[in-house]
Amino acid sequence: MNESLKYLQPAVVAQLANMELRARLVVEGFITGLHKSPYHGFSVEFTEHRQYMPGDEIKHIDWKAYGKTDRFYIKQFEEETNLKSYLIVDMSRSMDYASKGNLKKFEYASYVAAALSFLMIEQRDAVGLTLFDEGIRVSLPPRATRSYLKEILKELESAQPANKTGTSVSLNLIAEQIKRRGLVIVLSDLFDKPESVMTALKHFRHKGHEVIVMQVLDPLEKSFAFDGDAIFKDLETHEELMTQPWHIQKAYQQSMQEFLDFYKQQCRDNNIDYVLLDTSTPFDKALFEYLNKRKRMN
Repeated sequence: MNESLKYLQPAVVAQLANMELRARLVVEGFITGLHKSPYHGFSVEFTEHRQYMPGDEIKHIDWKAYGKTDRFYIKQFEEETNLKSYLIVDMSRSMDYASKGNLKKFEYASYVAAALSFLMIEQRDAVGLTLFDEGIRVSLPPRATRSYLKEILKELESAQPANKTGTSVSLNLIAEQIKRRGLVIVLSDLFDKPESVMTALKHFRHKGHEVIVMQVLDPLEKSFAFDGDAIFKDLETHEELMTQPWHIQKAYQQSMQEFLDFYKQQCRDNNIDYVLLDTSTPFDKALFEYLNKRKRMN
């Protein structure tokens, strides 16, 4: 196994010292793995140059590129951007959950957001970050400079889930605030009334945005494979319920499947890309979904 590929594993990335290191190593691992199955034939081209146009300043010509190609190319500067992307991350209290041996949902979502930010800025795209719970907590508009990446990563590093969920209300508010059309990526467990959440997601489409929804769950939230008696605690209301999970496992799994199928079908019907992630899913899945979308938008 290539050394860099291990950084696609959530448990490995969680051990790294800071968000900047996590973002860089996840992206490096992703690019290393792109030529391997299941991504065979998919290539990443970072936009480093563009052809010289009349009116461009001669001092920005890349003379090395001219020496190799006999053509004039301009080095693209960080202010130049191809796309505005908006990363919207749920930091409500339900995202604070982790089953044994797994990352908290918010940690996982923040690592995905960090890696996406790094990858976007490497491609000279502008990226912004919004963190929400029952309201908007952080709002950084999209920019394309490497120095701005540090601001985004700092916010992701310091955020702590603490408040109740208000997914649909917050998403509607964010949709109203975004003025420039672009790519909206939502990272959330979507634990709110599904019909209201879908109305909010359609709000982004109505405004002309492309949208990717990345639903982040814990593996146990999908399987409900708890051992023995268990006490369940609502992270938002602190209510507790003691039960024997195997009694209700089948009914729970059916309800969860209906919950997931609703989002999957509704997103498809509204031209919204939907990807289901759990906190043990290697990070390349999320990054590939983004790059695939980015390629189709060109």
